[in-house]
Amino acid sequence: MSDYQTLHNASISDKSSFWLEAAGQIHWYQPPSKVLDDSNPPFYRWFPDGKTNACYNAVDLHVETARAEQTAIIYDSPITQSASKLSYRELQHRVRQVAGMLTDSGITIGDRVIIYMPMVPETVIAMLACARIGAIHSVVFGGFAANELAVRIDDCTPKAILAASCGIEPGRVVEYKPLLDAAIDSATHKPDNCFILQRKEASASMIDGRDHDWVAAEAKAQPADCVELDANHPLYILYTSGTTGQPKGVVRDTAGGIVSLKWTMKNIYGVEPGDVYWAASDVGWVVGHSYIVYAPLFHGNTTVLYEGKPVGTPDPGAFWRVISEHNVKVLFTAPTAFRAIKKDDPAGDYLNKYDTSCLSALFLAGERCDPDTLSWAENNLNVPVIDHWWQTETGSSICANYLGIETLPIKPGSPTKAAPGYDLHVLNPQGEPCAAGEIGALAAKSPLPPGTFSTLWNAPERYVSSYFETFPGYYETGDAGYIDEDGYVFVMARTDDVINVAGHRLSTGAMEEVLAAHPDVAECAVMGAADALKGQIPVGLLVLNSGCKRSHDSVCAEVVQRVRDEIGPVAAFKKATVVTRLPKTRSGKILRATMRAIADGDDWKMPATIDDPAILDEITDSLKQIGYPGSA
Repeated sequence: MSDYQTLHNASISDKSSFWLEAAGQIHWYQPPSKVLDDSNPPFYRWFPDGKTNACYNAVDLHVETARAEQTAIIYDSPITQSASKLSYRELQHRVRQVAGMLTDSGITIGDRVIIYMPMVPETVIAMLACARIGAIHSVVFGGFAANELAVRIDDCTPKAILAASCGIEPGRVVEYKPLLDAAIDSATHKPDNCFILQRKEASASMIDGRDHDWVAAEAKAQPADCVELDANHPLYILYTSGTTGQPKGVVRDTAGGIVSLKWTMKNIYGVEPGDVYWAASDVGWVVGHSYIVYAPLFHGNTTVLYEGKPVGTPDPGAFWRVISEHNVKVLFTAPTAFRAIKKDDPAGDYLNKYDTSCLSALFLAGERCDPDTLSWAENNLNVPVIDHWWQTETGSSICANYLGIETLPIKPGSPTKAAPGYDLHVLNPQGEPCAAGEIGALAAKSPLPPGTFSTLWNAPERYVSSYFETFPGYYETGDAGYIDEDGYVFVMARTDDVINVAGHRLSTGAMEEVLAAHPDVAECAVMGAADALKGQIPVGLLVLNSGCKRSHDSVCAEVVQRVRDEIGPVAAFKKATVVTRLPKTRSGKILRATMRAIADGDDWKMPATIDDPAILDEITDSLKQIGYPGSA
């Protein structure tokens, strides 16, 4: 039996022993005497009587155990053409001061603090400062629309907001302070204080009595020490989009987050303390929380904070430069980033300009990784390319490959096997198990492992109804897929993206794999559009590689034929169109539901997280040219 299988079996058959051993790897003020409180399902509580502190585990512990002079954070900003480093000792000093800035303003254990910031070191410092004193932080993506920020202000009722004067995008400066002022004006709840980091690219006007200059307030603050916190004290609230229009405030607890994230660094990502680890994401998303800030610092790594893009800052070699200059051992990013690089540099010419021999693995998550993108990355980087599957709610992997335990054979299209602690199943609509290879709803038996969300902020009933009601005793992931005869998991689509064509349940993800394999296609999306005869039929949108000279009609005809050849006439795939780019969230997720609503002629709302609202005009025009919305 393999090392992975032995470990996974132990995590299911004897959860308490498995996670108690993992818990022994972190610092406790009071170690737990009990591992799991299962008295109130689905509100399970891990390490219920333990006491710890996330900031102590991320910062102070390393200062006290010989890592004080090691670099903790590398800040690399091609947008501002600047870079800097903070050692663990320097990070501790800054965090103590900002924590003191908060306590001096009246912030105490349990108070909420919104962080509305770009990708600068102060964002990480602010998160750690909150964790240090037991304040519950809620990071809102910098530049988020005022009305969306107002919704979050009213939901979590922050006592303070920490913000920058601006964020910087390629070719433009986004002023945050007018958005912040508008959000506070429209919100019912009003914060007592706002601390504003003035960036040289834009100076924010200040409101007397409410707004304070961050730098000045930090300098004069009395430094604050870590406080002992209950294991289940909320570490943060992170809002994820909800189908009702009301965002869901995912709550992560303190101890579970520390234990699970530290465990993953060695066992999933295969890094040792001192290695440089880079999650090319944004701190506004769960990847940024887990793998820019907390997990690498818990493990004593050096983490990279990158204020830039995969292409255009200045070219498709941006990632390779960062890897080479900073000796990055593991890169974690979204498949959409690699599709963007592949689109602009299909031959990988920019990669040849840099020495990336320090890189040992690439991890991808956020959107399912199509086999063509996987193959391109493998062929160009010559390192393992690991697709892994996880969600905001889980905070780390549901499925992965395990470089620190046993590297399993890679199957293109699969994020490999269930992570320890996850008893994963495929269920039909009646809650019955599906056969190997049969598509259904992916669901995990309760309880979920430590580090997963403990509730939704102010919405425990919604926590139950959204995730645990459809399949009693299971967590409903909202994703559809199958598990093959070898135990490999294939995540094919969100549950509502599995389409019904004349009674046949088909995966849009499987069709996307066929489209993506076309040599001229850089990126694609397939959605189900309403059809009067068949119920739904698939429609494909294609983004072509830079430099492709072929006619759009011929490429579309070829991908239609490929789907017919590889999936069959049952797919009824007959329509595709070329667009310049796909609409996505700022984290790289393709907005399939919005495109489906446009195709069906349904009412739709501009997604709060969209990276470029103007692209939806092009999508609307392109769909009209191929007959959508139709008459269904």
